Amino acid sequence: MNERSAGARTGWLSRWRPGRAPARSRIGIVVDSASCLPEEFSHAPDLIELTIPIIVDDEVQDGDTQALLMGLAMGKAVRTSRPAPGQFVSAYTRLQEAGCKEIVSVHLSGALSGTFEAARLAASQVTIPVHVIDTRTAAAPIGFAVAEMARARAAGADVEQLLSLARQAEKYVVYFAVPSLETLRRGGRISAVSGVLGTLLNVKPILGINDGSIVALEKPRSFERAQGRLVTLARTRAAACQGPVRIGVMHFGAAELAQEVAAELSDIGEEAVLVQSLPAVLAAHTGIGVLAICVAGLPAEEEPSSEAT
Repeated sequence: MNERSAGARTGWLSRWRPGRAPARSRIGIVVDSASCLPEEFSHAPDLIELTIPIIVDDEVQDGDTQALLMGLAMGKAVRTSRPAPGQFVSAYTRLQEAGCKEIVSVHLSGALSGTFEAARLAASQVTIPVHVIDTRTAAAPIGFAVAEMARARAAGADVEQLLSLARQAEKYVVYFAVPSLETLRRGGRISAVSGVLGTLLNVKPILGINDGSIVALEKPRSFERAQGRLVTLARTRAAACQGPVRIGVMHFGAAELAQEVAAELSDIGEEAVLVQSLPAVLAAHTGIGVLAICVAGLPAEEEPSSEAT
């Protein structure tokens, strides 16, 4: 791990110190399964993660990654569906009954899924305030933001501070590459023109998320080159960040490759690189073999004020 100055430690990833919070939090947190929420936070008090279902050959599989892996390998029809608004109402009600006075509900980009809209509709059906956030991103940027929210809440942060942390997710970057664009094309996440271009020219584009939608960033001609560019892009972004940085490496069906990439990035940041398998709802669109890197940190010119940290 590289060393950083004491001043750098006061950035967005502030070291919240528990002890100021009451015995039970008054603020509930809801997140969806596209967040790549680190496992250690999945059982945090008053935090509910709702599963976005996947459908394999018209059979609902919820978040079953093994069923998805087999379905993709066998060429079955795979699609996803948003959770019903009633599921959100149920989650919000559970938190209210547990004593929460407000809820922050954090979700993947509304441009990629109807999950945010379902949460927004449900928020009007409960009697406590529910703040629904469209992060305009997906995967580890959301997971890192929600993990920081959970830390901050445990230290006594108020709802405005949690909302500020949730909104930072959009400013974190995620770069990813897939061996084939076909799954993304079939799911409508990229245009038909982009899908055909990738097939004809054997391009293995590096993709990212901009303004909530998937965009092509570079067009290397091989997946090996794409892997190298992912690492370079992640290092460049991390070097431009002010304060602490977290790195996450995500994959689906490519665990060994993900570990290799994590080792290449192990000198960045103050914490071990987090390696995760993509949740089923995202892997259903990226397909088998996807490799992604998240850099969770803010560029120097975008460092939040001390009030938000």
